[in-house]
Amino acid sequence: MLNSRLRPLPRRNYPTIDTNTSEAPVPTPNFENKNEPDEEEDQEDIFSSFLGHLFPDDAPAFHGDPGQHLLYSSPRYGNLDIMVPSYPSSSENRNEEIAAGQKKNDGTVNAVDEGRKLFAHFLWSAAMVVAEGVEEADMPFVKGGGRERGYKGGKGDLGGAALPSVICALANATTVAATDHPSSPALSGAIAFNTSYNLSNRNPPVNAAISMHPHEWGVLSDPFSTANKGKFSRICAADCFWMPEQHENLTRTMQWFLSPGGKVWIVAGFHTGRPIVAQFFETAVRGGFVVERIFERDTVERLEGGGEIRREWMPEREGESVDNRKRWCVVAVLRRAE
Repeated sequence: MLNSRLRPLPRRNYPTIDTNTSEAPVPTPNFENKNEPDEEEDQEDIFSSFLGHLFPDDAPAFHGDPGQHLLYSSPRYGNLDIMVPSYPSSSENRNEEIAAGQKKNDGTVNAVDEGRKLFAHFLWSAAMVVAEGVEEADMPFVKGGGRERGYKGGKGDLGGAALPSVICALANATTVAATDHPSSPALSGAIAFNTSYNLSNRNPPVNAAISMHPHEWGVLSDPFSTANKGKFSRICAADCFWMPEQHENLTRTMQWFLSPGGKVWIVAGFHTGRPIVAQFFETAVRGGFVVERIFERDTVERLEGGGEIRREWMPEREGESVDNRKRWCVVAVLRRAE
């Protein structure tokens, strides 16, 4: 089960990360026993870490409270400490953040800061699907397996806590750039912490050139855009599609940064509905992309032999319940049209 890879970490003092530079700084943290839980771990955190085992059909779209640290257990790279982005003065109660911009039962909308509608203050399950895919592709060759070994070349990560960026750096990408909207809280410490804390002092050392940059989709005149046109052979976009009015801008950003022969990896849950995700694919095709591969995968269960449970992608599924929809995501690979 994908969500069983996560558990909350107890609160502790972490090294201060300087966020005044686009290059992710590298502190010198003490890694000794850093992933062992404290004896006085919060009981609520312990309980929440086991919810996925108690209720296996409940597949959350996101994880963590603003500013919380989560332990991501990678079978390939070991334990990683992932900091969830936090807005200045934001509540530590996820219930106050969870439905930002979404209608409540009475039809009203939660009164929260407009910036929080970016939904960067969570670790999204779609990012974990991307991370898992990279890990599996980076596993050693198995006779008859045909896995791709490592991720050479450039790689862009569009937004969030940058878990895919950390994993791609560990998988031997040569260049990794994590981006998010200029007003995103992820740029205020989370991306820098997650890349620096998890990638420094590794043995063997991580050789990827890692950086983080503010970028607004479709705005291609900022310094990062002008310096990196056509530079990235892989672009990862996980749960970036809930705003239909931004689909064209997102498509333009992907076209701008993608190198010749490059691919865009798409992962999206259906927590905002299937039609919005389907609309993005329609926009991407109009914007010059071809859907090279697309399918749905179960994020809760796997086959008996450990493989993914997949099914055909469908823009609409008649009679699909909300609970069943939550456990599936769409995975796609885009390339430029000839």
